[in-house]
Amino acid sequence: MSMMKEFKEFAVKGNVVDLAVGVIIGGAFGKIVTSFVSDIVMPPLGMAMGKVNFTDLFIDLSGKGFTSLKAAKDAGAPVISYGVFINTVIDFTIIAFVIFLVIKQINRLKKEPTPAPPNTKDCPFCCSPVPIPARRCPHCTSEFP
Repeated sequence: MSMMKEFKEFAVKGNVVDLAVGVIIGGAFGKIVTSFVSDIVMPPLGMAMGKVNFTDLFIDLSGKGFTSLKAAKDAGAPVISYGVFINTVIDFTIIAFVIFLVIKQINRLKKEPTPAPPNTKDCPFCCSPVPIPARRCPHCTSEFP
């Protein structure tokens, strides 16, 4: 089979469309969680920790003593923005937890397929598989009781 045919089969199966929808929804959900963390979770947490704005926490590597992260970035100074990193870690944790809950619920809703009833039985004489309605074993020709 040519590579083009294989790709067409892959793309038409629907898995690619499902994946694309998942990526788009995931991106939108990520923006919601980022807003939730930045605008709802971090302000009260900063207040509880002594009126700290996590997005302004940084280490100035230039040694010039910038008073804000914006001023340091505007000057092009090298900085370690550990406050933004903390926000990102909290974003990731919330997204991972929500995805865990969603997958857990999806798995709970999935029903295990019921196994098909057996259509063969073992011959009591030669132990070969025989169709259930059979009266004689096709392998050893024994009659069933």
